[in-house]
Amino acid sequence: MTEPWESDPLILAGRTFRSRLIVGSGKYSTLDQMREALEKSGAEVVTVAVRRTHLGGNAGPSILDYIDTNRYTILPNTAGCYSAEEAVRIAHLGREAGLSDWVKLEVIGDEKTLFPDTGGLLEAARILVKEGFVVLPYTNDDPIVARKLQDAGVAAVMPLGAPIGSGMGIQNPSNIRIILETVSVPVIVDAGVGTASDATIAMDLGCDGVLMNTGISGAENPLMLAEAMKLSVQ
Repeated sequence: MTEPWESDPLILAGRTFRSRLIVGSGKYSTLDQMREALEKSGAEVVTVAVRRTHLGGNAGPSILDYIDTNRYTILPNTAGCYSAEEAVRIAHLGREAGLSDWVKLEVIGDEKTLFPDTGGLLEAARILVKEGFVVLPYTNDDPIVARKLQDAGVAAVMPLGAPIGSGMGIQNPSNIRIILETVSVPVIVDAGVGTASDATIAMDLGCDGVLMNTGISGAENPLMLAEAMKLSVQ
């Protein structure tokens, strides 16, 4: 029997995914725990920070050794970048290393809150789209910025629910609803989702998916939370 979520896939840049949950790979206590959590989550797309990934040499185990690339789509991200120029450079580094021509684009504007620099984000998005990248930008919950990102050619917009790592849940559902009415590309809530009920709220608003990392990796029992998040999004 086909489950409802299997007949209603997430489509990003022409690619089809059965799971609408995207998960991060950072902040786990061990790489083995991360690998187990990915499996429990049912996710098919995993974000990997280019700056924190050993892309060669003898620097020890790489996170990529623990992610089955035949099973998961790697989504490199530009975490830790504070300018458009830096984000573009890191995106190129990931592509040249053979990770992907997809990129979760982050241009951070504030070190404390990790809120995005939307001006730098738009600049970097326009450059990377022109250079053939599939761009999924982490942005604030501003419908105007979301529309400008869509006009720049991004594959999806990824507004924050709350500050990165806060677990506060979706603080401004009204803006998320307006974004859903403003753009035609997929909308994926990124950042601030801390509980399974938060993920359900995002889907109930009409979002196309949810991206989370700390909500799972920072939990007392990451494997249990990974499975709970999978079920809540379904």
